[in-house]
Amino acid sequence: MSAAVVKRVSRKGRGRRRNAPMSEINVTPFVDVMLVLLVIFMVAAPLMTAGVPLNLPQTAATAVPTEQEEPLVISIPADGDVTLMDAPVPQDQIVTRLRAILAERQTDRVFLRADGGIPYARVVQVMGALNAAGLTNIVLVTDTGGPRMDG
Repeated sequence: MSAAVVKRVSRKGRGRRRNAPMSEINVTPFVDVMLVLLVIFMVAAPLMTAGVPLNLPQTAATAVPTEQEEPLVISIPADGDVTLMDAPVPQDQIVTRLRAILAERQTDRVFLRADGGIPYARVVQVMGALNAAGLTNIVLVTDTGGPRMDG
């Protein structure tokens, strides 16, 4: 009779071990998720920069406060062509496209980025086109760290 009692006790002991809580943390799923996020950010980070490479003039002016809406950016690279956001725009369609965009926007602020090597006359021509389209709130974009004029 003592042999039967021993068997029952050993069976109960094995059953408790199976249902006992695990005291170790399994970090494999956590590492997998973190590696996937790392790859996503490594791929997405270069895509977040501006698409038109410019050599902006430098100035000592302070930065303009940001808005809720994505800013409307017009760029004039060294070749003198006009780029609206990241898409090149033919010269005869600039005013038409700007008027269509202005009708859908809440603000009339436009950021004008021009390469420092292009003639000033070209910048003024584009500013005239912006004015003809109804955009009067024009912000000239520059790099910081330029020369100070106050001595």
